[in-house]
Amino acid sequence: MMNLGAKVKNLRKAKKITIKEMAEMTSLSTGFISQFERGITTIDVDHLHTMASILDVDISYFFQCEEQEEEAESLIVRRYERPIIRTLNQAIYFGLSSDFKDKQMAPKYVELLPSETNETPSSYGHPGEEFIFVIEGTLTLYLEEMIYKLYPGDTVHFLSTREHNWGNNSDSIVKFVVVHFPNTKE
Repeated sequence: MMNLGAKVKNLRKAKKITIKEMAEMTSLSTGFISQFERGITTIDVDHLHTMASILDVDISYFFQCEEQEEEAESLIVRRYERPIIRTLNQAIYFGLSSDFKDKQMAPKYVELLPSETNETPSSYGHPGEEFIFVIEGTLTLYLEEMIYKLYPGDTVHFLSTREHNWGNNSDSIVKFVVVHFPNTKE
């Protein structure tokens, strides 16, 4: 079983946090963190809790057995491990499912850059349903003949057979989650 320090080290490296940065964030010395990560010393719960916060995990993560860890890692997509599925026009699509090829839904996180032109994107339809949840920015939704502005916290759910598309007519990145059903496997 992996020791607590090794788990912290793996997460810290995955998040590209140096030992020095971790030391500054936890008020511990770099030497202590280095020894802890190598399993030479132990740590108190308060500091471990602080590290868990910094590394975006629940403290219980450090106490899971390897079998639980393997299952969690096969199901969970960590924010820092989201795979880029594709880039299209001004959009970057990130996968939100560890393996969606055998799933019916296809959840994706999208970062849509500001449009370089003022042209309305071509609309299209496809089988199924589409659900969008806006996280940040203003998303412009073209749905048949209508134009809708979606703001952070707004959602829309429609039959994707309707002619539709989206765009970013603002000056900042729009971040949103889109779920397609059924999964088109792309």
